[in-house]
Amino acid sequence: MIDTDALILGAGPAGLFQAFQLGLQEIRAHIVDVLPYVGGQCAALYADKPIYDIPGVPVCKGRELVASLQQQVAPFAPQLHLGQEVTAFSTLPDGRLQLRTSAGTQFTARALFIAAGIGAFQPRRLRIEGIEAFEGGALHYHAPDAAAVAGRHLVVAGGGEEAVASALAFAQAAPASLTLLHRRDVFEAEPAQLAELQRLRASGRIQVVTGQPTAFTAGLAALVLSHAEGADTHLPLELLLVQQGLSPRLGAIADWGLAMERKQLAVDPASCATSLPGVYAVGDINHYPGKKKLILCGFHEATLAAYHAAERLVSGRKVVVEYTTTSTRLHGLLGT
Repeated sequence: MIDTDALILGAGPAGLFQAFQLGLQEIRAHIVDVLPYVGGQCAALYADKPIYDIPGVPVCKGRELVASLQQQVAPFAPQLHLGQEVTAFSTLPDGRLQLRTSAGTQFTARALFIAAGIGAFQPRRLRIEGIEAFEGGALHYHAPDAAAVAGRHLVVAGGGEEAVASALAFAQAAPASLTLLHRRDVFEAEPAQLAELQRLRASGRIQVVTGQPTAFTAGLAALVLSHAEGADTHLPLELLLVQQGLSPRLGAIADWGLAMERKQLAVDPASCATSLPGVYAVGDINHYPGKKKLILCGFHEATLAAYHAAERLVSGRKVVVEYTTTSTRLHGLLGT
C-alpha cells in the first residue's frame, strides 16, 4: 500500500503541471497513467504537431511541451506509475481515499486530482476472437524494446503516423523481416517519414502488405488476411505490433458517484473540486459554465485546485499566494 498526500490520474500536460503546483505547496504526489509514457494527448496524438497557444512560447511540438513540463516538475520528483489504470475507488472512514490500479498497485491518498483528459486512452485492438491471449507475448499494442525485435519476423499493423514511425525505427533494429500491414497501400504520416518509408521499401528492408486480418493460425504464427478480391492469404510472423490508433474512455471513473454534466465531471470553477470531498478534476475532463478545452485552461485549473487542496492539507503554514520571482521558500523548493 502506497500512502501519499496526493494522487494524480493522468500524466498529460494538466497532470504534470498539477504535480508542479502541488510541489510548490509542499504536497507530494504520485501519478498514474494508462499509457506507458507521459504526455497524454500531446505525446499520443500530437507529438510532432505544432502548438501555438502556450503563453510565452510562440510554437512548440507536443513532445517538446511534454519535455519542458517534465523538466519543470523535476524538483518535486513525482513518482510515476505508467501502463496502468485506476479501477477501484473508495473513501475510508477517516476521509482518506483508497484506490487500486489494474496492475494491483494500491494507494491511500488525502486528495485525488483527476487530469484524465478526454478519458483513459486505450489502443484500438484487433477484433479477432482469442487473439487477446497473446498480449504481452507475440502481440503488442505499444512498441517493445528494440532488443526484442532483433532477428525476429515483425509485423507492424496500422496506417497512421505512429505505425509508420515504428516501422522506420525498427528497420534499424536488425529484424529478420519487417512488414507494414494496412488495409490499403496509403499511409498518413509526415512527408519525410513517407519518403523514408518509400526508400526502405525500394531497398527491401520494409515490405508493405495490404489486407484485413480476420483470423490467426496456431500460436499466432501467422495472420489470415482477407482481401477485397481473391482468396485469403497467410502472413507469417513472430511478433505483431498493432498501432491502429487510440480511443479514449472514461472507464471506472464514471462509476465513482461523481456528479457529471455532458459526460464530464462537474466542478466548482473556483476550486475545481468535484462533488466528492477531496477529489478534484482539471483539464478536458471537467465541466463548469464557460469551460474551454484548452491546455492553458488546464494549467489555470491545476493552480486553483492546488491552492484549494493546500488549504485542506497543509498544516502549520498559512496558504497565501507567493511568487517564484521573490519567495525564498519557493526558491528553496525549486533548488534555485
